[in-house]
Amino acid sequence: MSQDSQHGKWSVSSSDDDDDDRLPPSGTKTPAQSNHRVTTLPSVPTSVEVKSEPSKPPVSSVVIVGSEARQSAVKNQSNPVKYETNPSSKKKKEATSEGSGWALSDSDDDDVKVETVDDLPKQEPQRSRAKKPKVQNERPPSPHGRLYYIDEPDDFFESCVPRLNDTYRFYLNKVTGLDRKYNSGALHIRDVLSPLFGTLKESAQFNYCFDIAWMVKQYPSEFRDRPVLIVHGDKREAKARLLQQAQPFPHVSFCQAKLDIAFGTHHTKMMLLWYEEGFRVVILTSNLIRADWYQKTQGMWMSPLFPRLPEGCSASTGDSPTHFKRDLLEYLSSYRAAELDVWIQRIKEHDLSETRVYLIASTPGRYVGSDMERWGHLRLRKLLYDHTKPIPGDEKWPVVGQFSSIGSMGLDKTKWLEGEFQRTMTTLGKVPQHLYPSVEDVRTSLEGYPAGGSLPYSIQTAQKQLWLHSYFHRWKADSTGRSHAMPHIKTYMRASPDFSELAWFLVTSANLSKAAWGALEKNNTQIMVRSYELGVLFVPSAFNMETFPVDKNPFPCSSSVSGFPVPFDLPPTCYSPKDQPWIWNIPYNQAPDTHGNIWVPS
Repeated sequence: MSQDSQHGKWSVSSSDDDDDDRLPPSGTKTPAQSNHRVTTLPSVPTSVEVKSEPSKPPVSSVVIVGSEARQSAVKNQSNPVKYETNPSSKKKKEATSEGSGWALSDSDDDDVKVETVDDLPKQEPQRSRAKKPKVQNERPPSPHGRLYYIDEPDDFFESCVPRLNDTYRFYLNKVTGLDRKYNSGALHIRDVLSPLFGTLKESAQFNYCFDIAWMVKQYPSEFRDRPVLIVHGDKREAKARLLQQAQPFPHVSFCQAKLDIAFGTHHTKMMLLWYEEGFRVVILTSNLIRADWYQKTQGMWMSPLFPRLPEGCSASTGDSPTHFKRDLLEYLSSYRAAELDVWIQRIKEHDLSETRVYLIASTPGRYVGSDMERWGHLRLRKLLYDHTKPIPGDEKWPVVGQFSSIGSMGLDKTKWLEGEFQRTMTTLGKVPQHLYPSVEDVRTSLEGYPAGGSLPYSIQTAQKQLWLHSYFHRWKADSTGRSHAMPHIKTYMRASPDFSELAWFLVTSANLSKAAWGALEKNNTQIMVRSYELGVLFVPSAFNMETFPVDKNPFPCSSSVSGFPVPFDLPPTCYSPKDQPWIWNIPYNQAPDTHGNIWVPS
């Protein structure tokens, strides 16, 4: 049968089931349907000048655990096929709508796991293309275009201390290729780990996707041998490769998160930083890989420096009115991991009372009774019920959700989105507005089509929920200079009808999926959560405000502005009838991207 939408048409096999949440989270680990070919037009220079950075290893030795889409893109660009303005037809099963440019190739049903660049299948070189001569000083091919490897501006890594009177402590990451003012007050990972924030003694890195050699290099030289605990969710072969990455670094140790429910992931992104001067928590949206920190829009909340409590204080001393300390300890305890005991004890010994945000976490399990409100979207629902005040006419206040990955939500909106998740966001059922990049957003981005490797919305999921696409709005972020920096950040908020105020704001690792947020079971008497996720909720009452004013021009940063720095433009821009949501496992070969590439799943 076929399903139609103004944003696409696909043929749907009668054998398609509705097994939900088999999507990868943004990051991302994927089956072979993500084995994309990034082909190049026109010819490009074969070398770039390397001024200060040491030479990179050959492609075959680059291992990024948990990022198979990017691995595939690296491999495929190393064997490019020239884009042709009138390409010859290829033998494929295709299901396209006229002018849509969406096609499902016969490889999309394959279920071959692609793990490392070394493991990728070798491809026949194009007979018509002469073999490119090897250049000794050439960096390895990049899925983000060759300009991606050109040295960043001299001031890109300048350490930036946030304003001391910063109200929200919410920051965007630095992005290369922007006007300098749009990085004023933004943070790179080297800023976060800078000695300007404290004399680091030890750290813990919770994340989904790791490049350990790159991560170690981001620490200042004086801290580079300080102990680092990696908290991950990898199993079996993936775990073995992760451990192998760390062999040159004896100061790196590991804690494996328990994932007892199928299709769950350890998607939390957090840093615990223990200093001689105190303790700090950073909750963010970036994986610990280079590509996540340069030309994507990411966000983070950075805590104040928490001082050590006097000796003899109880474990509950030093909590905030938002109970951040209690909830962080509960979240860490949910791992049931001995490796985290020392961090739990350190948190107990510090004063976290200055925290003004609420912790929103997901942890795998099935929960009943009062435990249902501890995790996932029911946790968010309870906090909004308890700590936000009714606003006159709030039925007109839309909910805006912005994310980089989408799960299966059923054949109609009543199954989960409206029946559960939308009820959490608003009790009056105002139609939500979802920000998710269109094909054109990705094509014209700083990275071009490879940016879509971090937007894993699959054709198999999309074709089952065409109803969802009527909610979609494009990624526009002129106010922050980031319209062409594709979003890996995930945010949810409720805005006034004129978009000048916010009733609340959430930044989190959780995408729009039941795996991340949880789904009710057994006649709503139980909630099942598959994945670890973490975010922070900003509520006006915790800041002695009625609502948050929106800062329409957050850059360059100014200490006199009290508005909330929303990462994208408000009001959101609706998809036009010609716009299509980015689907990552179908070809885009009608027009080249900003680096002259096309996108062909192979």
